Amino acid sequence: MSTYPANLLEALRAEPGLKLSQRATKDPGWWPDDAPQNKKAAQQRMEEIAQPLSDLQERLFAASVQGQAAPSVLLVLQGMDTSGKGGIVRHVMGMLDPQGVEHHAFKAPTPEESAHDFLWRITKRLPGRGMVGVFDRSHYEDVLIARVKQLASPDILDSRYMKIVDFEKQLAQQNIHPIKVMLHISKEEQYERLAERLERPDKHWKYSPGDIDDRLLWEDYQQAYEIAINRTDNSAAPWQVVPADQKWRARLCVAELLLDTLQQITVPWPAADFDVAAEKARLEATR
Repeated sequence: MSTYPANLLEALRAEPGLKLSQRATKDPGWWPDDAPQNKKAAQQRMEEIAQPLSDLQERLFAASVQGQAAPSVLLVLQGMDTSGKGGIVRHVMGMLDPQGVEHHAFKAPTPEESAHDFLWRITKRLPGRGMVGVFDRSHYEDVLIARVKQLASPDILDSRYMKIVDFEKQLAQQNIHPIKVMLHISKEEQYERLAERLERPDKHWKYSPGDIDDRLLWEDYQQAYEIAINRTDNSAAPWQVVPADQKWRARLCVAELLLDTLQQITVPWPAADFDVAAEKARLEATR
């Protein structure tokens, strides 16, 4: 089990009655005293865990290649625009072997997807055996956007929360281990990041006028997140509220969560299905 920093993983755990909008329990700038206190220290820690992360993931992938029923991991990234989902994918998942990573970014549903239950397109993208799956946004969009923009009735929303809980409990039966992360960014920090995107031509591709439309609904989104977290937080798939005002903190948090999960489900290296001694002798004969 990961033991450094001592209380970082415990402190990330979403608490009952979480009030995101008030920042009373989890502030976007919150950080435990025994965690790395600056970017340099966080980078050093990232370098420390890069090799263990890579080794543990390679074991999963190797087991699946050998046909074993290896477990899988599903990292779900949720957060307001600019909260750093893309950076997590690049900097944390970038430490893994891309052969063993399945990434999917969920956009607005297509007509075909809309014709099915909201979990239909999610189920199709679940990671295979031994894979680490990453959802950049997810099924939670169907209770977040739908609530804020009143795209679904209260009864339908209630039904979706229950379906999500049941769906995530079923993941355990498939040996898929979810890590649900809410990247908690402040409204002030989002303003700075959007302003930077508008100032820099190399960032314009990341900007959408819809970002401002959603920003105008900030409090509504905070309430929607609060409700979604409290309605779907459970022992099978707990929420982790990650402070995201500083990117290095968010990336370290997710890296620690991923390492902790991989350590819990570690599998042995697959045994050779050939005579190792004989193959060594055959190789030596080719000198």
